[in-house]
Amino acid sequence: MATQQSRSAARLMMAPAVILLLGWMLVPLIMTLWFSFRVYLPMRGGDQGWAGLDNYIRFVSSSSFWPSIQVTLIIVGGVLAITIVFGIMLALLLDQPMWGQGIVRILVIAPFFVMPTVSALVWKNIFMDPVNGLFAHLWKFFGATPVEWLSQASLQSIIMIVSWQWLPFATLILLTAVQSLDGEQMEAAEMDGAPVHKRFWFLTLPHLGRAITIVVLIQTIFLLSIFAEIFVTTGGAFGTRTLTYLIFQRVLESQNVGLGSAGGVYAIILANIVAIFLMRIVGKNLDK
Repeated sequence: MATQQSRSAARLMMAPAVILLLGWMLVPLIMTLWFSFRVYLPMRGGDQGWAGLDNYIRFVSSSSFWPSIQVTLIIVGGVLAITIVFGIMLALLLDQPMWGQGIVRILVIAPFFVMPTVSALVWKNIFMDPVNGLFAHLWKFFGATPVEWLSQASLQSIIMIVSWQWLPFATLILLTAVQSLDGEQMEAAEMDGAPVHKRFWFLTLPHLGRAITIVVLIQTIFLLSIFAEIFVTTGGAFGTRTLTYLIFQRVLESQNVGLGSAGGVYAIILANIVAIFLMRIVGKNLDK
């Protein structure tokens, strides 16, 4: 049993790491809040004084604000739906005995380790190019007109690219949950004559509830700040400008740090609203 002296020693040893972590988190947040109330134009004289709530009002009253919120939520929802559905399918498939099972699992998980910028470039130039892309050649083979993915189906293309990146993560988490499923319970249900779809619906899917919750929570945190894939592929055009990309445009393209900082505060608020909503809706599975 730990004594008071050992607890004090443990707190003392942890203190530097905790202080460093708090500083790493709080300093950028405090600076963002400070600049959001200032008129800060780096290329036009720097700090020009107090702005009050003007930056917040200008950002939220922009014609691009609410569309960017909508695009962000559509991308998050689309990627979550695809990765969870196909992640469950792949997890069930990879759990079956097959030749070269280890190699197959490595190949399925490999896309998760590809940098977002690299994967976006690969999809843009190798798969989705309307002239020399693989999809274009496939369309021509069947006598159809190639689709200009990044202009005609831009939002769907972004969702496809990001889903390809995050599908391995969902598959890995769900595969771990599938492997922990009680085999005797499944065998008993099979012997009782339960069909495959009922065994999946009443046994497998409820067992995957906690894993699905983890996938949803972790992916949502990262997907709300999606940027690299949009920057590389569409540059925010064709209705793909998310809230993060809008902030980038305000800070770097418009050189208005105060306005961009106000957008950053809105992004933090949005992330917290979504996180609270998810914790209340799907986070209950963690207590079961």
